[in-house]
Amino acid sequence: MQVSLATDNQQTPSVSLSGQHLDAAINAARKNLLQQQHPDGHWCFELEADCTIPAEYIMMMHFMDEIDAGLEQRLAKYLRHHQREDGSWPLYTGGAMDISCTVKAYFALKLAGDSVDSKHMQRAREAILAAGGAARANVFARIALALFNQVPWRAVPFIPPEVMLMPRWFPFHISKVSYWSRTVMVPLFVLYAYKPQAINPRSIDIQELFITPPDQERHYFPIRSPLNTFLLRLERFSLYCLEPLIPGFIRRKALRRAQQWFVERLNGEDGLGAIFPAMVNACMALDCLGYSRDHPLRLTCMRSIQKLLVEYPDGSAYCQPCVSPVWDTGWAAVALLKAGDDHATQQSIRNACRWLIDKQETEFIGDWSIQAPTVKPGGWAFQYANPHYPDLDDTAMVAALLHVADHNGEYADTVNQACDWLVGLQSTSKACAGGFAAFDANNDKYYLNSIPFADHGALLDPATEDVSGRVLLPLGLLRRPQDQAAMQRCIDYLKANQQADGSWWGRWGTNYIYGTWSVLAGLAFAGEDPQQNYIQKAVAYLLSRQRADGGWGESNDSYIDPQLNGQAGFSSGSHTAWALLALMATGQVNDKAVKRGINWLIEQQQSDGSWSDPWFNAPGFPRVFYLRYHGYNHYFPLWALSRYRQLTKA
Repeated sequence: MQVSLATDNQQTPSVSLSGQHLDAAINAARKNLLQQQHPDGHWCFELEADCTIPAEYIMMMHFMDEIDAGLEQRLAKYLRHHQREDGSWPLYTGGAMDISCTVKAYFALKLAGDSVDSKHMQRAREAILAAGGAARANVFARIALALFNQVPWRAVPFIPPEVMLMPRWFPFHISKVSYWSRTVMVPLFVLYAYKPQAINPRSIDIQELFITPPDQERHYFPIRSPLNTFLLRLERFSLYCLEPLIPGFIRRKALRRAQQWFVERLNGEDGLGAIFPAMVNACMALDCLGYSRDHPLRLTCMRSIQKLLVEYPDGSAYCQPCVSPVWDTGWAAVALLKAGDDHATQQSIRNACRWLIDKQETEFIGDWSIQAPTVKPGGWAFQYANPHYPDLDDTAMVAALLHVADHNGEYADTVNQACDWLVGLQSTSKACAGGFAAFDANNDKYYLNSIPFADHGALLDPATEDVSGRVLLPLGLLRRPQDQAAMQRCIDYLKANQQADGSWWGRWGTNYIYGTWSVLAGLAFAGEDPQQNYIQKAVAYLLSRQRADGGWGESNDSYIDPQLNGQAGFSSGSHTAWALLALMATGQVNDKAVKRGINWLIEQQQSDGSWSDPWFNAPGFPRVFYLRYHGYNHYFPLWALSRYRQLTKA
């Protein structure tokens, strides 16, 4: 069996472990985590995306001529710092050039005053032209360029507001796409109808980035499939032949429906969908609809965007795509459960649990109810507030935490309500039967990924292996009789979706190592015998992916090339922790590979008790958008170390 995928010059550490060193590592990591807890009991670490987000922030300021000159320069400094040597910008650390991100970053820097003759701008321009020019950027980039009059509106998909008037049985309906697609698209319908032009006070253009002049370009939409070809032709026919025939009163009704939909979901200072792209689109749509700059909704919408900014001591700044307090708080508390019996640690866990309980949605009925109208609410959102869109991943994790941390039955009703909600959102459609998705049940109309708008391939929210494994955690812990059938359906789904090499794909974490951990942990709590062939196959997969230095790592390149499954040129704290937790869940605690992994974590720990990891460790959308959770290397390695100590001392 292959034990390592590392290069020959990496050294294999000793497998001997000192209990004293283990205790010291756990204590240092525990203290580090406790110091970062907020007074009200929660944690919230930075959530970093690629340079698209700070570039779009600069573009937003120029669109509305609301330019904060100091912030603009701090964002520009961040963009310059993350440019690759070849002049481009990637989607994640170590990734290849992404033309859409590069076009936006170049445009943002030019808006911010960078000279086209400067070396970094010349290199960026050369990289873009070598990749086919700005016309090859994706749909979202072309929409932004159309708003700045850099490409004609025919370069963007046909997204009229009349979509809001379609009946639910129609092949395309807003409820048939994912929550993130809904919140981004509905304000876009308004923008498409009005086709506003950016104020662009400095009259900046980027025509130098096009090989063919934008008005003459005829190939904005690359063909992706036969169905995509048909839908593109249908869309172009609708654009040129049907849209001019839409009566004015129908358009006005559609715009009112779109306005009503997204204004109802503006979500205060937490923002529409609590995600940056939707917030920005909502702010621009409000402007189109006649809301003045000092209108309370406009002001609140802007504050929701500004709250995502992160300022660095070196004078740079970037904008997060969203924030992750519930996710961070749940996992941080889980990591602390066995990290120390002292009063400070146990009080920290209690404070976190109380904070989380206050965040549960127990009465508000969100969009998830469209597919599950008889199910009572009971979920948690990812962010501080997002009542329309709680998610199953957070809910399952928090419910499991509360059950384990509950010593006197105080949290029982909360956990039961959460589990009822989870089971009520199990997918029943043929494509994903038995699995669980992130936000909705049965959101798997795959033909919709062929529409011209969906060139990112992430329009939908189907069931995934990692979320399904996560849901098994609380259901397995509670072992309620009424959940047994749902658990078995989920296990059958996971068996059916195991990869040939024994791994499971990871939708919300990078990638097969994350997915395999998520599933194996869930199966362990569900009571599956770890000696079964399919579980042992997953164990063998993890052992085969251990690197020569004792750790594990995986690059987001594996979303592009599955042959890179579980591989990277580095080991990371989060990947090593996930692999160790998975192996320990299957009874491998005394395996030499586990000892070597624990040793790697101890050796790589920093003086402050955390682990350094510059790598992006999760996809927002595989292939097109990635994330770096800064908290992962604070709590996951601690959990792996404390779990190891607990099991070896038992």
